[in-house]
Amino acid sequence: MEWLEKFNKVFESKIRLGLMSVLVVNDAMSFNELKELLQLTDGNLASHLKALEETEYIEVQKQFLGRKPLTTYKATETGHKAFSDHLHVLEKMIRQNM
Repeated sequence: MEWLEKFNKVFESKIRLGLMSVLVVNDAMSFNELKELLQLTDGNLASHLKALEETEYIEVQKQFLGRKPLTTYKATETGHKAFSDHLHVLEKMIRQNM
């Protein structure tokens, strides 16, 4: 089962799986948009975003909108590839167990 080697432990967390699912289909999402969409607390969301940022699967942009800070997140090319590879592994697991 060599395909199991491509199973990405980063995405074992359903929150990180959800975050990447959202970020690969959107150009960028703000912290508040992600928080509302996934119904997470600030701290929980921040810790999972940090983990994804450390793996370089997402990048962070901080800017100001008027006087308010705006933090947005987007999936990197590395993140897109890792997520796609992970989905392929999950598909193989499902097909093999049918």
